[in-house]
Amino acid sequence: MNFEALPRQVNSVDVGVYECEIHLKFRLIEEKSLLSDRDQLLQVLLDALTEGSDDFLETLQATVKAQEVSELKASPQMRRQLMRLRNSQEVSQ
Repeated sequence: MNFEALPRQVNSVDVGVYECEIHLKFRLIEEKSLLSDRDQLLQVLLDALTEGSDDFLETLQATVKAQEVSELKASPQMRRQLMRLRNSQEVSQ
C-alpha cells in the first residue's frame, strides 16, 4: 500500500473588525407578553427576519451599513479572539 500525504487545502480567510448598523421597520403579530422581555423579543425578531416576511411579519424598511474599523477600537476580548483566529489559520497552513 502506498500512503502518500494528500495535499492540504488551505482556506486563507482575512478577518477584520467591523461596525455594523441595522435599521429595521416592520409590523409584527405577536403575543403582548413578549414585548416586556427585550432579550426574548430581540431573539424572536431576529428569527422572524431570517425566515423572511410571512403572514405574521411584514418588513417595511431595512437598511444595513457595515464598515471596517481599527482593531484598537475593539474590546480586549474581541482582539484576543481576532489573534486566535489568525493564529489558528497560520497553524493550518
